[in-house]
Amino acid sequence: MESSYRIECVSSTETRTDLKVGFAREANNATLVSDAKIQFDLLGLKGGALVTIDGPCSLPVAYAIAHAVCHKFGAVAVWDPKLGKFVVAISHRPDLAIGTLIE
Repeated sequence: MESSYRIECVSSTETRTDLKVGFAREANNATLVSDAKIQFDLLGLKGGALVTIDGPCSLPVAYAIAHAVCHKFGAVAVWDPKLGKFVVAISHRPDLAIGTLIE
């Protein structure tokens, strides 16, 4: 059966990895979080300095993705359509504070 959630790496450099996420089919959150974790693991990302995430997700899916990426990346920034920028939501980097806006 097709995954209910999609996560794709749209670009990756030494300093930044950009992920696009979204729903692939209708499903409940129990299925969505499981599928999101599987899709993230299938990417085989090694990690890096910063990951950006853009696209729709439910709150449980957001937590599952955050947990997966925060162990591999120094900082996690999420797209805010109202600001038109990424907002750093998780950071283990002293040079990139939580709340920093990224183009």
